[in-house]
Amino acid sequence: MTLRIYGTAASRAARPLWVAQELGLAYEHIALPYVGGATRTPEFLKVNPNGRIPVVDDDGVLVWESMACTVYLAERFLSPNGLSLAARSHAERAEILRWTFWVVTECEKDALIFLMHAMLMPPERRKPQLAEESLRHLASPLRILDQHLQGRPWLAGDRFTVADICVASVIAWVEGASELMAQCPQVRDWLQGCLARPAFQQVRYMAQSA
Repeated sequence: MTLRIYGTAASRAARPLWVAQELGLAYEHIALPYVGGATRTPEFLKVNPNGRIPVVDDDGVLVWESMACTVYLAERFLSPNGLSLAARSHAERAEILRWTFWVVTECEKDALIFLMHAMLMPPERRKPQLAEESLRHLASPLRILDQHLQGRPWLAGDRFTVADICVASVIAWVEGASELMAQCPQVRDWLQGCLARPAFQQVRYMAQSA
């Protein structure tokens, strides 16, 4: 069996890579960048005709879209010692699905705008007003997440699951927004716990080394 994960760790491919690291999976990492035409070659377009990363190739089963890749790996594999990141019940699966879809629809666009205009883009291209506006938009959904985390350590059930990976991978983009994090202390503490995990730290190292 061959498991391949396409995409540099400095991209949304960090999400399925995080699952792979948590579960200790044996996989081939094909660290394609998302710029420069690497995803537009005829060879890659056979893997994903959309020309985007990440892609998971599980012995010929192809999965596109970062959240789909992430949930697929969690549901498909256990760690060598039997650890699972997938749901153990219908109730847990409902939590995983709703929070995964929620973070994409309610948070990802604004979190990415903040990341680009507060940190990643060259200073001369940044628009601080866009970063500030994105944080205002995020205040409401993050309050909902903060309320959900009251009295619980993780998003689904009483253990770390793929729901935490999916949501934390987006909220991490606004980790540096100190005022917003101060308004949502449950989110702040939960996020710190997620990002302190060795598996995430390994993916972050991979991204910084790319």
